[in-house]
Amino acid sequence: MLSIDAQVTELKELAEREHLDIVDTFIESKTAKEPGRAIFNEMLSRIEKGEAQGILAWHPDRLARNSVDGGKVIYLIDTGKITELKFPTFWFDATPQGKFMLNIAFGQSKYYIDNLSENVKRGQRQKVRRGEFSGVAPSGYLNDLVAHTIIPDPERFPLIKKMYELYATGNYSLKDLTKTFVSRKGNVIAISVVQGILTNPLYYGVFEYKGELHQGVHEPAISKELFDKVQLVIKERSRPQKRHERIFPYLGLLKCAECSASITAEHKIKKSGKEYTYYRCTKKKGVCSQAYIREEILTDQLAKYIESVSLSPALADLALQELDKDKEENSIMSETHKQNIKQEISVCKNMLDKLLDAHLETTISVEEYKERKNKVLNQKIELEEKLAKINQKGNRSLELTKNLVLRAKQAHIVANTRNHSDLSDFFKTIGSNPLLNRREIQSTPRGAWLLLAEFDPDFRGGGGDFSETHNRLILRELKESNLRPAFWRRLLYHLTKLPFY
Repeated sequence: MLSIDAQVTELKELAEREHLDIVDTFIESKTAKEPGRAIFNEMLSRIEKGEAQGILAWHPDRLARNSVDGGKVIYLIDTGKITELKFPTFWFDATPQGKFMLNIAFGQSKYYIDNLSENVKRGQRQKVRRGEFSGVAPSGYLNDLVAHTIIPDPERFPLIKKMYELYATGNYSLKDLTKTFVSRKGNVIAISVVQGILTNPLYYGVFEYKGELHQGVHEPAISKELFDKVQLVIKERSRPQKRHERIFPYLGLLKCAECSASITAEHKIKKSGKEYTYYRCTKKKGVCSQAYIREEILTDQLAKYIESVSLSPALADLALQELDKDKEENSIMSETHKQNIKQEISVCKNMLDKLLDAHLETTISVEEYKERKNKVLNQKIELEEKLAKINQKGNRSLELTKNLVLRAKQAHIVANTRNHSDLSDFFKTIGSNPLLNRREIQSTPRGAWLLLAEFDPDFRGGGGDFSETHNRLILRELKESNLRPAFWRRLLYHLTKLPFY
C-alpha cells in the first residue's frame, strides 16, 4: 500500500485527468476496520448537505472495511447523494452492476482484515505456547529482531535487579529509585515507570497474556522470592498512614450508673513525668457526682470479675474428659435408638403394603381399609419426624457445654495475663448492663456465666492444680447450685455426670 502522501498525489493527478474539482481532502489515520471514524463521518455529513457529489479514494478498502461504513456509502449512492466514486485501481459506475461490484469489494476488504486478524491471533497464541514474549521489550530488555523475542539489555539489565533489591529493604522510595535507572534516551525515568517495573512479573520469568500468566523462555532478571518481597513492601506503603493516637482499651465498655452517660478516658502527664490514664463520666447528660477511676484499678476489677466466672485448668480439663465420654456414649445410644425407629418405620411400610393388597383383593371393606391405613400412616409420619429430630439435634447440647467449659478455662487465663484488649473483649461477652458506680464495676453475668459465678471462690484454684478428688468435689458443688435454668440443668448434668430429677 502506498503512503498517504503518495495516495494524495495519485488522486490529485486522477482529478486533473478527469477534470474534477476537489472540494476538500480528508486524511483519516484511524483504521477502517471499526465504524465510528470521526473524519470519515464528517465527510459523509458534508456530502449529505450537498457540498460534494462524489469521493476519490485509492481503493474501496480505504473507505470501509466494516459493514456499517460500507452500508452508509452504498445507501448514499442509492439516494443520489453520491453520484461518483473514483479509484485509480478500481472501476465503479452508479448502476446496479456497479453497486454489486462495490459491495463485493467492501466484502473482500472485510474478509481480508478479519482473516488477517485471525492469523495474527493464531501466531500470537503459538508464541505464547512457546513462552515467547511479544511486543516492545520492557525496560532492561531489548527486542531480538531475528528470534522475535526479548534479550537482556547489557547496560540496563543489571540495574533492574539492583532496583528490586534496594526497594525490598524498605529504606528507599519510588522517587529515590528514579536515580538508579536511565532510559535508552539517557533521561531520568518517571516514578510511574519505576512502579511499573516493580510490579511487572516479567522480570522473574513470566508474562501475562489475556489475564493469564505464562512462563517465558527469556532470562529472568530477579527471583520470584525477591519479587514477592517487593510486593509486600508496596502493599504496606499503599495503606493509608494513620495518626499515632493513644488507644484507650476500655472505651465504650461501661456506662455511668448515676446519669447513664458514657465513660470516657483521659491521659495525663504530671510535672514529675509520671503518666496516668483514667476513666470518668462524660457528664454530658447533666450534673454527675461520679469520680474518676485509674486504668490500673479498672484493670484489677475486670480481671477479678472475669476470674469469678472462670474454671481452673485442672477442673476444666476434667470436665472436658467427662464430656468426651458422654459424647461417645450418646453417639452409641443415639445410633441404637435410630436403628430401632428405622425398623418401626419399615414395619409401618410393610403394613401399608399389605393393607393395599388386601384392599385390592377386596378381602377388607373400603371403610376398614381407610381407617387402618390412616392409623398406620400417622404412626409412620410420627416416627419419621422423631428420627429427623434425632438427626438434627445430635450432640448439640454437649458441644454447647464443651464450648462453655473451654471459654471458662480461657477466662482464667485472660484474668491472669491481664491483657487490656483481651479483658475488654471477654467482659463484653459475659457481662450484661455494665455500669461504673463509685469507682466500682457493677454488672451481672449473663446466661451460663451467672451459673459459674455461683461457685465458691475457693474452687477457682488460684491458678494451681488440685487433685482429681478435690476437682470432683468442685463439680458436685456446681451441681448443688441454686440457679438451674432449663438448658443449664443439662449443662450441670454433663459437668457432673450425676442425674437430675
